[in-house]
Amino acid sequence: MPWKVLIADDDPNVREIVRLYFRQQLIELIEAPDGVSALTMLAEVKPDIVILDVMMPGLDGYETCREITKRYDVPIIMLTAKNDEFDRVLGLELGADDYMTKPFSPRELVARIKAIFRRMQKGQPIIEADATSQFEFDDLVIHVTRREVLAGSMKIDMRPKEFELLAFFAKSPGSVFTREQLLEQVWGYDFLGDMRTVDVHIKKLREKLSPCHQVCIHTVWGVGYKFEVEACT
Repeated sequence: MPWKVLIADDDPNVREIVRLYFRQQLIELIEAPDGVSALTMLAEVKPDIVILDVMMPGLDGYETCREITKRYDVPIIMLTAKNDEFDRVLGLELGADDYMTKPFSPRELVARIKAIFRRMQKGQPIIEADATSQFEFDDLVIHVTRREVLAGSMKIDMRPKEFELLAFFAKSPGSVFTREQLLEQVWGYDFLGDMRTVDVHIKKLREKLSPCHQVCIHTVWGVGYKFEVEACT
């Protein structure tokens, strides 16, 4: 069965270029001319990955990304004509997994998609099946098999990558990890995205863990990050 990709872009020329190249790669492409159409199609076609153009009329790529991440767990690649860091980071903060700047190479787009699919096929569990099924740190409880995080009695909603990053940290509290190590262990060794992806997810984790006063993710300047307990000063 070929991979199924949904692209939302109001430029028919872009869709045609992607369609022709994907056909050579045996990737099934479903096309949407705007964000609203993409949201309607998602439930019907159940794509393996979504490609979103940022600048679309009506519901733009950012808002479409926000709505998708509320309802579905599907990888998202953003296409943007802007090379501004703010725009790239905004897409990552909204839940996108990667981004590409227009004009882009269809060959590179396929390479990024294949990298995501390889990670999905490997399954690459952050916590092995026979490993600890639960971590407890003061008022923070991480249920691995249920993929649930509790701060006291309050449930903390987390996106898949946020949970996997937290679970990876929980395995080795006090250990320092570089961004490269986190990308390799959590995103996959062949991740082609920006190192800033790690920073964005760390920022989100810190915000969501703020109710847990004894748990912190500290920045180790010039190196990376470490997860600590009873070190929030």
